[in-house]
Amino acid sequence: MKKLHFNRLIRDKVRDKLIDKRLVFRIEKLDEVGFEIELLKKVGEEGEGLIAAKNREEFLSEFDDLLYVIEEIKRLKNITDQELKKVREKNFKKKGGFNERLYLYWTNDDGYKTNEKKENRSKK
Repeated sequence: MKKLHFNRLIRDKVRDKLIDKRLVFRIEKLDEVGFEIELLKKVGEEGEGLIAAKNREEFLSEFDDLLYVIEEIKRLKNITDQELKKVREKNFKKKGGFNERLYLYWTNDDGYKTNEKKENRSKK
């Protein structure tokens, strides 16, 4: 039997669809730590979906999926809208927005630690 490997967090109704299709599958319920890890991974997965969207309908669907994941993270971490608003205002004062559409290619190394993956940064 050929298997398709997904290895990802799925929404609740996906299991029902698999059952309806009479597919053989393996699913397990994650504990809280595993759920949090996979939910955070899901942000990247949904972000990739935004990039891959071929039209507005697909983009909106992926965008909604991303927002749903973010709302679930807020719930899991007990983050309130007021708390998030304060942090958003603080970050905006410190970093600004994206109005100027600036794209940084490189700087000299001053020891700054970025939170981005190295393989995602351009080598231009």
